[in-house]
Amino acid sequence: MGQPLVHKSPIPGLGLSAGITLTMLSLMVLLPIAALLVKGLAPGLPALFATVNTPRTWAALYLSFRLALVAAVFNLVFGVVLAWVLVRYRFPLRKLLDAAVDLPFALPTAVAGIALTALYAPNGAFGHIAKDWGFKIAYTQWGILIALIFVGLPFVTRTVQPVIEEIEREVEEASATLGATRAYTLRRVILPMLAPAALTGFALSLARAVGEYGSVIFIAGNIPLKTEIAPLLIVIKLEEYNDAGAAAIGIAMLLISFGMLFVINAVQVWSRRRIGNV
Repeated sequence: MGQPLVHKSPIPGLGLSAGITLTMLSLMVLLPIAALLVKGLAPGLPALFATVNTPRTWAALYLSFRLALVAAVFNLVFGVVLAWVLVRYRFPLRKLLDAAVDLPFALPTAVAGIALTALYAPNGAFGHIAKDWGFKIAYTQWGILIALIFVGLPFVTRTVQPVIEEIEREVEEASATLGATRAYTLRRVILPMLAPAALTGFALSLARAVGEYGSVIFIAGNIPLKTEIAPLLIVIKLEEYNDAGAAAIGIAMLLISFGMLFVINAVQVWSRRRIGNV
């Protein structure tokens, strides 16, 4: 007998699967976003623009997205290197280091913020050394950046690690046999294969950093126009019972985040097509 035209799948049929997927997507993503838009737009567009178009709000938005982008770029580079070391090299305490990568996932963000503040405050272990050099970390933008790097690093490392494990060493050996240098092999062979996963980890790290709150407020100092992040400004609006104002800032963050993620996804699509054409 010939092969059946329709292969059975352990996943339910299209109608049931699509229904479950759309229901969960609506409950977890679409409805909250719709509620945010309704709440923010309820007073009208002029009121929304008036809330967002203030020096304090723009400073908080600029600070949050700028430092989130810097932290994500740092995590992109260092996270890929860390994943490569954990997969390709064997050294003492490697498994301990591998387990420690997941620490920001398991550690409550408030606890992480308190721990980082204790380390980098002027009287802390690292902060005291920085103070002796005339440099301050805690309660400055440097402290915020360190907190964002801490919470976002595992996203890149854990996303890239499985891809590195699938890269056969024979690929590198073949490149070397053909006369390629290590730098050429890294640039033209290894990095193109890692690019899609690395960009995914970059996007996840960026998204986590943009919305991070608990680990930042303790080390930031929360000075308006200097070290005040956008999520904290939203909380302040809520404490003032200004729900529409909080929603307006949330809409601004949503639009900026959507634009950044759109660009990242476009680069991912381009990198996959480029790999496919090689």
